[in-house]
Amino acid sequence: MDRRSLIKNAGVAGILAAGVAPAVHAQAAVRWRLASSFPRSLDTIFGSAEMLSKTVKALSGGKFEISVHPAGELMPAFGVVDALQGDNIDMAQSAAYYFTGKDPIFAFSCAVPFGLTARQNTSWKEYGGGRKLLDNFFSKYNFKTASAGNTGTQMGGWYRKEIKTVADLKGLKMRLGGGVFGEAMGKLGVISQNMPAGDVYQALEKGTLDAAEFVGPYDDAKLGFNKVAPYYYYPGWWEGGADLEFFINVKKFNALSDENKAILDAACKVAAVDMTAKYDAVNPIALKKLVAEKTQLKAFPKAVMDAGFKASMEVFAEHEAKSPEFKTIHESMRAFQRDQILWNRFSEYPFNQYMNSVKI
Repeated sequence: MDRRSLIKNAGVAGILAAGVAPAVHAQAAVRWRLASSFPRSLDTIFGSAEMLSKTVKALSGGKFEISVHPAGELMPAFGVVDALQGDNIDMAQSAAYYFTGKDPIFAFSCAVPFGLTARQNTSWKEYGGGRKLLDNFFSKYNFKTASAGNTGTQMGGWYRKEIKTVADLKGLKMRLGGGVFGEAMGKLGVISQNMPAGDVYQALEKGTLDAAEFVGPYDDAKLGFNKVAPYYYYPGWWEGGADLEFFINVKKFNALSDENKAILDAACKVAAVDMTAKYDAVNPIALKKLVAEKTQLKAFPKAVMDAGFKASMEVFAEHEAKSPEFKTIHESMRAFQRDQILWNRFSEYPFNQYMNSVKI
C-alpha cells in the first residue's frame, strides 16, 4: 500500500503506528525571524515577506515558521545586513542597493542605472551566472539571496518643480534608493539622500527634500507623495527592473534539513512571482487615479536621459578601475544585457510598439 492510500485508510494514528509518517512530522520545529526594511503599509513589498511566511508554514505543515517584522520593529530599516552578519536574525527582506555604502557591488543585486528589466534580471541571475557571482560576494556578509519579487520598471520620482533641462537638477535635494545612481546624479548636481520610505513624506512636506523617488504609482500613492510634490516623472532610468530580495543567513540555512531548504526555496519563488504580478495589476489603476487627482505626469527630456547615461557610465568606469570584482560582475551583466536587447529587437519591442499604436 502506498503512503497516500495508507493516509486515506488508516488516519494519523495508524500512520504513526506504522512508522511511515511524512518526514516533516519527524523533524523538530524550526522558528525563524525575518526583518524587513519596509513598513507594513506597503502591502506589495512587505506582502511578499508575508506570502513567504504563509507558504513556508503551509508546505511544512506548521513545522517551519518564519515570523515577519516590519522596519523598526526588530531593528532600523537599514540595520538588516549588520544583523545577518552578526547572526542576530535568520533572514531579511530588503533592496540590496541600500547598502552600497559598504560596497557599490551591492547595487547589482537590485538595480543599476540603465540596467536590466525585471525578466532580464531574473534570467541573468538564474541562468546567466549573476546569482552565483553575487552570492560569492555576499558570503563575506554571511548571507545568500533569493528574489522577493521585482517591481518592474519604476517611475522617475516626484518633484516640487519641473525638470526641463539638466541645469534644473543642480542643487536638488532628492531621496534616492541608493547605489551608483546616487553617484551618477551627484555628477549632475543632485544632492542625494538615502532614507527609509516612511520618512520621505514629511521631508517633502517640510521642504528638506525637493524630490523623491520610491517605486511606482501604487506604492507612491499609498505614501502620499502626490500631496506634497505635483510633478511625476518617467521613466526611472536607474531602475529598469528593481529586484527586492530575501537575504538568508548562510549558517542558519546550512543548518536546515534538505526538506526545509527545499520548502524555503519554493516559498521564495512563490512570493517573488506574487509580488511582481501584483505590481503589474495595481500600478495602471493607481496611475489613472493619480492623474485624475491632478498629478502632472511628465517624461524626462532626452537631454536629461542622455546626461544621466553619460554620468552613469563614468561612475561604472571609476568603480571598475578600483575593484576587479565590480568589473567582473558589471561585465557579466552588460554582456547578458546586450544579447537581451538584440533579442528584444525582434520580439517584445516591435510587438509592444505595434500594440501601443492600435486601439483595443
